[in-house]
Amino acid sequence: MSCPNSSKPLFYLLFIGFLGLGVGVLSPPPPAFSSRLTLDSPTFAPDITADDEYDNADSSEPVHEGSNLESGSPSLEMESSSDNPLTLHPRFSLPSRFDELFKSQDHELKGLSGVPLPKDEVASILNLAIVRDDKVESHIRFFHIAIRHRFEEWLTRLGHYKPLVENIFSQFNLPSDLVYLSLVESGFNPHAYSRARATGPWQFMKGTAIVYGLRVDQYVDERRDPIKSTIAAARYLRDLYDLFGAWPLAMAAYNAGEGKVMRALQKTRADSFWEIAQTKHIRRETKEYVPRFMAATIIAKNPDQYGFAQDPPAPHQFDEVIVHRAIALQPLAAAAGISFLELRRLNPELRRDVTPPDDQNYHLKVPVGSQGVVMQNLDKVPVWRPTPILVKKTRGPIASKGSYRVQGGDSLWTIAKRFHLTVAQLKARNSLSTRGIKPGDLLTIGSGH
Repeated sequence: MSCPNSSKPLFYLLFIGFLGLGVGVLSPPPPAFSSRLTLDSPTFAPDITADDEYDNADSSEPVHEGSNLESGSPSLEMESSSDNPLTLHPRFSLPSRFDELFKSQDHELKGLSGVPLPKDEVASILNLAIVRDDKVESHIRFFHIAIRHRFEEWLTRLGHYKPLVENIFSQFNLPSDLVYLSLVESGFNPHAYSRARATGPWQFMKGTAIVYGLRVDQYVDERRDPIKSTIAAARYLRDLYDLFGAWPLAMAAYNAGEGKVMRALQKTRADSFWEIAQTKHIRRETKEYVPRFMAATIIAKNPDQYGFAQDPPAPHQFDEVIVHRAIALQPLAAAAGISFLELRRLNPELRRDVTPPDDQNYHLKVPVGSQGVVMQNLDKVPVWRPTPILVKKTRGPIASKGSYRVQGGDSLWTIAKRFHLTVAQLKARNSLSTRGIKPGDLLTIGSGH
C-alpha cells in the first residue's frame, strides 16, 4: 500500500491524456484523490507476521514470495470472472451508523462528460477478466499443492466475511471478484501485520488508512475492523480504477502505490499492466501480485476442482452495545457470561482489549443474542484506567561517581576502553591479580570518570 504525501493534481492532468486511460468509460478522479497521488510512496512489504507490538494474535502468513514463478507473457486465453458480473447484492444489513461511510459513494458510474453510462459500458467496467498463463498456473500449483493447508485456512476465514465484503463492494460498483484480493493480502486475517507496518485484512499503511478515514492510535486501529477497513479498501480501489481505467493496473497500484505504477507507464510508454510487467520498472513483487490474485480467484471460485471442499462457514454477524466509559473486555465477558475470545474476535480493532478512554459512545460489537445481558452487566464492570508507568530505581552500571558495576559481557579490556584507561591501570586501581571479573562486581574507576 502507498502512503500519501503531497498534492500533485498537475501530474495527473499531464499524464491522463498520454496514458489513454479509457476515454468514455473513465470518470475523472475525485478532487480529494488527485491530492493523494504519490510519487515516492513505499512499496508494501510482503512479509506478514502475527501482529504489532500490542498483540499476540496468530499469523496468517499470506504468500508474497513468488519464488521461481517468473515465466512467459500473458496468453490471450481469458476466463470470465463471473457468470453474471452485473449481479449487485442489496446493501449488507449493517447498523445504521455505517450509512455515513457510503453516502459519498451512492452515485452512478459516469463518463468524462458526466453523463450516466449505458448498461453495456457499465458491464465492461464490472467484468473482471481472468488471464490464465504460465505464471498464473504456477501460482495455482503453489496455492493448492505447496501451501495447501494454509490456503485452505484462508478460504475458510474469507468465507466467514465474504457476504459482508461482496455487499460492501457492490455499493462502490466494484467487481465482486475483488473480494479475493484479500486472500493474497492477508488471507483476510484482521490481525495480519507486515514488516512494513501494513496492518489488517486489506494491509493498509497508516498514512493511507488515515486518508481514507480510519482511526489508528494506541487504543484503536480500524485497519483491523473488517467492516471499516473493507469500506476504505473499496474507496481506494474505486479511486485507483478511476485513475488508471483498468483493473490490473489498479491492483498493481494497490500493491506498489499509484506513483510507482504511473512512473512505470510513463517510462515505458505502455498502457497496460502486462506491458510494464515485462520491464524492470516495477518490482518483482508487483509483477507477481496480479497473477497471484488471478490464481487465488480461480481456486476460490472452483474450490471443489482443486480439492478444497468446504461447508460454508457462519457469516460475520454481531449485535452492538454503546459503551460510555473505558472498560476492559475480559471483566465484561466474565460479568456477562460470554466468551472473552469471541468478544475479542468481534472487536479486533481494540489494540489493548479495552474500549478507548476518549470515546464516550463507543459501539462495542457483542455476540448475536447477547446484547441484553451485556447491557445488564455493564455497571458491574469497573472503569478501566491506564496503569501508571513506574520507573523502578535499579543499580545501573554506574553505581556512583568513580565506580562501575560489571554487566554481562563485560571484560577488563572493554571497561578500560570505555573509561579511557589501560587494563593495567584498571587492575591496579582494583588490586586485581587476574583478569577474572563477573557480573555484579563493583570496580573502582577513579575520580573524574
